[in-house]
Amino acid sequence: MIKIKNLTHYYNNDKAIDDISLNINSGEFISFIGESGSGKSTLLSILSTLLKPTSGDVYFNNLNYTDILNIDKFRKENIGFIFQFHYLINYLTVKENIKLANKRVKDEEIKNLLSTLGIENLIDKYPNEISGGQRQRVAIARALINNPKVIFADEPTGNLDSNNSLKVFKLFKKLSKKGTTIIVATHDKNLAKMANKIYELKDGKIDEKII
Repeated sequence: MIKIKNLTHYYNNDKAIDDISLNINSGEFISFIGESGSGKSTLLSILSTLLKPTSGDVYFNNLNYTDILNIDKFRKENIGFIFQFHYLINYLTVKENIKLANKRVKDEEIKNLLSTLGIENLIDKYPNEISGGQRQRVAIARALINNPKVIFADEPTGNLDSNNSLKVFKLFKKLSKKGTTIIVATHDKNLAKMANKIYELKDGKIDEKII
């Protein structure tokens, strides 16, 4: 599904990604681990089209990212984003926050998705009325509402306790078994072990494939 070829990226004179090549198949659950500054977030930003690399190529189902004519349309049709911070809007309800990603979605679809995440009773709540773990699950629902082919999650459990972190990764595992490709950057090696494959980054390179 995603092919990375000789990917390199600089921030000024600092090399953040150093000649990475990798193939990621459809439905795989991939974890990238590594210390802060190892290149995890930069790699996810490039793969998710948020950042243009200095050199190298990324392909999505044989389509080179440089050939994407309408990047917004491509993202809406193919990609879901989950970040460490939920980025919910406090003056909008849970339902309204999710609808920002898809204004045409029906309320029943939102209810069903929230039910899958165990938070269907929060649909009319505001972000400041629910817990941090619940807010993150709302952010996940927002990322899933368009049924993306790939979900990119950059430190998605960084602000969660161990119980809620485990719930999030179990959800990722469940989604991957249903065919969604999951690509996660995390510092938590124990959670990373729930993935099908783990790659460790060091100084912008894939230092080791653990599994």
